[in-house]
Amino acid sequence: MTALDFTVVDIAPEPYAATPSLSARLRIRETTGAPVHSVALRCQVRLEPARRRYGPDAEAALGDLFGTRDRWGSTLSSFAWLQTSTMVPGFAGECETALPLPCTYDFEVAAARYLHALGDGAVPLLLLFSGTVFGRGGAGVAVEPVPWDREARYDLPVSVWHEMIRSHFPGTGFARMGHDTLAALTRYKVAHGHTDLDAAVTELLAAAEARAAAASGAGEAAS
Repeated sequence: MTALDFTVVDIAPEPYAATPSLSARLRIRETTGAPVHSVALRCQVRLEPARRRYGPDAEAALGDLFGTRDRWGSTLSSFAWLQTSTMVPGFAGECETALPLPCTYDFEVAAARYLHALGDGAVPLLLLFSGTVFGRGGAGVAVEPVPWDREARYDLPVSVWHEMIRSHFPGTGFARMGHDTLAALTRYKVAHGHTDLDAAVTELLAAAEARAAAASGAGEAAS
């Protein structure tokens, strides 16, 4: 029986990826001395928000995910970020291999909203490993599962996430809209002569803020 231990050496942006991606450098150690022909490795990466501190800005940004700070004792629990896999070539003793971490900047995904809300520090990660180990057995090839309890922790600098996002979406973000909303916003853009939807939304927000300020002023005057 083989026995594998996993360590995350580093996580960095993947510079040549077509979509936002990180790459984790894993160190895998086989502790019994048995040679490994290959490993079909799977990994679930989870975020562990309770393992870090949050300032006032992050607290405000995370309200829609975790509620107010007085509720964080029950809401600040671990949750899944992504699933990934790779083939590890054969080795004896120890090896290092790259594990791709495909990311998304879709704010409908809780993990993307969480990562975007953080300005500094580190993101606590828990990597849970599974898969199949191919080795040598009495009849030829031996096939074993990666034990269910194989895991590793890593604190990903928040700056690494923001660097990756900036390289793919410099100065921009995304918000999902319904078809009717998008059609109405497009009509507003055309009617008011804006060159893009960003300008249309900016004008609408400014108008809404002006109305709110006028209503607040009127209320104070009446009192």
